[in-house]
Amino acid sequence: MAKTVVVGMSGGVDSSVAALLLKEQGYNVIGLFMVNWEETENDCCTAQSDYEDVKRVCTKIGIPYYTVNFAKEYMDRVFKYFLEEYRLGRTPNPDVLCNREIKFGPFLEYAKKLGADYIATGHYCDIEHNSDGYHYLLKAVDKNKDQTYFLNQLNQEQLESVLFPLGKMNKEEVREIAHKYNLVTAEKKDSTGICFIGERNFRKFLQEYIPNKKGKIVDENGNVVGEHEGVMYYTLGQRRGLNIGGKSDGNGKRWFVLDKDVKNNVLIVSQGETDRLFSNALISNKVNWIPHTPNEKVFDCYAKFRYRQPDQKVNVTLNDDGSVYVKFKEKQRAVTEGQYVVFYNETMCLGGGVIDKVIKE
Repeated sequence: MAKTVVVGMSGGVDSSVAALLLKEQGYNVIGLFMVNWEETENDCCTAQSDYEDVKRVCTKIGIPYYTVNFAKEYMDRVFKYFLEEYRLGRTPNPDVLCNREIKFGPFLEYAKKLGADYIATGHYCDIEHNSDGYHYLLKAVDKNKDQTYFLNQLNQEQLESVLFPLGKMNKEEVREIAHKYNLVTAEKKDSTGICFIGERNFRKFLQEYIPNKKGKIVDENGNVVGEHEGVMYYTLGQRRGLNIGGKSDGNGKRWFVLDKDVKNNVLIVSQGETDRLFSNALISNKVNWIPHTPNEKVFDCYAKFRYRQPDQKVNVTLNDDGSVYVKFKEKQRAVTEGQYVVFYNETMCLGGGVIDKVIKE
């Protein structure tokens, strides 16, 4: 009897082709569309149109489809954390948390109620269910699309029943297959950013939940050079949207965000990139290791500090309190607290953790 796979359908080309490939491989495939955000006023999320595309794709390839509402779970497990991090002046990555807390949490539980042996998504990554009992999260063949960064918080139980059909494919191949089978999502634009914000202005969206408090923008010497809209809206290394402009006593270079003094509501900037934008190391207080905690207390590997960043050489020290000290082989620009440090070897994701402290020596 064919194994049952429940595919997380987003209404995009990737999940559409993932479902199609699994159907061709002989699985009993079910499409499941998640609603994670409910708009109360201006409907900026594309959930309804995405669901229409899911219905068309599932009908075309001949599989049943359902929709499930996880808006409450998303609010409790992801969005509240997202807001709290911004209040602290940090820059969170809710997409990582959404994978751990929703797509591979309540979604997995719901899929099992539908009789699923496996769940699958359209993520660009691969998985190895090894005979040693561990489940290894592998990099995608398409290095430009590899999404293991966003899956760094998944545990062994969550990975045990997962399939990633696109792991050995590149984006061009996926679109070609969608065209071949006349799927309506074949030329659909990839979604970017955070789904619940949609196409609206991020700063305006955040103001609905965290009141903005204007304050001073100062340079490295403490001279006031402008006014900010609220320190939570800015990220380290940012150069757009500062509205400082040219200064007659300046050096003509662009302005960059150097630091945020949340307590005093001050944004610190520099004209031109300075050493203060670069750091030597970081501390993460808790790392989720895939497939298990490393055997060595000190070891070399690679790391990313943001999505699509090339692998960077690092030295990792595991501390007795569970935290890790990550020393960079080369100084890194604008490593940001609240984001994730994700560890790799040549072929797989080793896990990751929130960046809790950035060290500048």
